[in-house]
Amino acid sequence: MKLELTNAEQWIKLFTSKLDENVSTLNELDTAIGDGDHGTNMERGAKAVKEALDKQTPADLSALFKTTAFAMIQKVGGASGPLYGTAFLDMSKAAKDEADLAKLVQVGADGIKRRGQSDVKMKTMIDVWQPVADDLSAGPLTADQVDQALQSTKGMVATKGRASYLEEKSVGHLDPGSQSSAYLFDSLIEALGEK
Repeated sequence: MKLELTNAEQWIKLFTSKLDENVSTLNELDTAIGDGDHGTNMERGAKAVKEALDKQTPADLSALFKTTAFAMIQKVGGASGPLYGTAFLDMSKAAKDEADLAKLVQVGADGIKRRGQSDVKMKTMIDVWQPVADDLSAGPLTADQVDQALQSTKGMVATKGRASYLEEKSVGHLDPGSQSSAYLFDSLIEALGEK
């Protein structure tokens, strides 16, 4: 399906709100298997995205994703800033010629894989991004599909990122980056009005 700018703006707005509302949830998830600051980092990014979009209304999808990318890269600490930043930057470049939602999300997923040198089953945000890209190419995305992807990270052994130091002890915990990515795609579903 074609992603319209109004939906996309709503998508990013809802995402920043969800990040603001769930700082402690994300920090708690990250305390279990990481540095404990994913929520705080993402909240900083959300604030920067909001400020940047308030300053200048994006003319098109490409500009919206680019603004989001730079705000994330500049303000989100740890690995999440560069990973989200790369996803949105690659989506911004693709959006110059492409407005197909499934293709854009796949471009974002590919960017995260490249930047993080990761793939599915490593207990990272890719474990939400890639299934969502697949689901979108098959039809409308549902909250159940997003949640299924997120929940799948619980049983995985982390082999990438901070959580990989815990090896087997990382099993039983949700991946914080996957949780923030689930907020991103839940926001997308809301913005498209497909509950």
